Amino acid sequence: MYVRDAKNRDEAWLLDEIESMGLDDAAFRSRDYVIAVDEESGDRAGFGRLRIHKADGEEHIELTGIGVVPEWRGRGVGAHVVERLVDTADADGFDIVYVLTDAPEYLTQFGFERVEADALPAVIDDRLTEKRETVGPDVVALRIEPGQFEMADRFREAFKNASSVDDEAANEPTETAEDFGIDPESATYKYDTGR
Repeated sequence: MYVRDAKNRDEAWLLDEIESMGLDDAAFRSRDYVIAVDEESGDRAGFGRLRIHKADGEEHIELTGIGVVPEWRGRGVGAHVVERLVDTADADGFDIVYVLTDAPEYLTQFGFERVEADALPAVIDDRLTEKRETVGPDVVALRIEPGQFEMADRFREAFKNASSVDDEAANEPTETAEDFGIDPESATYKYDTGR
């Protein structure tokens, strides 16, 4: 499993996943996204995006559009997508990364802290108002200094050993009648019609 920059060929997949998950696609540009990919199967497992907001000669960066495909959830995919985005923002010279979410508990485990609306830059505050109107009133603002990002070892291990739920089901042995002590040659069944 690894996280890479999105490519043009990922655009249709991204738009389909964003729509199916009901995520924010405002000002969509596939090149702003990163994608988690399974090395063995090539399956895309998750994604996220950085969006730069320019206002009054300043730039602010927002982490947005984070999604993990259902069969890959619980495997550290989202954590690694967030880490990659925070590292990218840091490399691009941003001292603070903002995120607007209705699920703050997920991000606070990495060091994100809640920010009240009156402490936000105006352009991020406007975006918060917009998201509350489109997503719901429970959306809150969080922020992190890139150097404060921390990921628990359990996410690293889960990501390193990740496989989809479908892969795990495929690797399960098929159960046979013999596994349950039934001799299929002589067994009769309750609704046997005698044919």
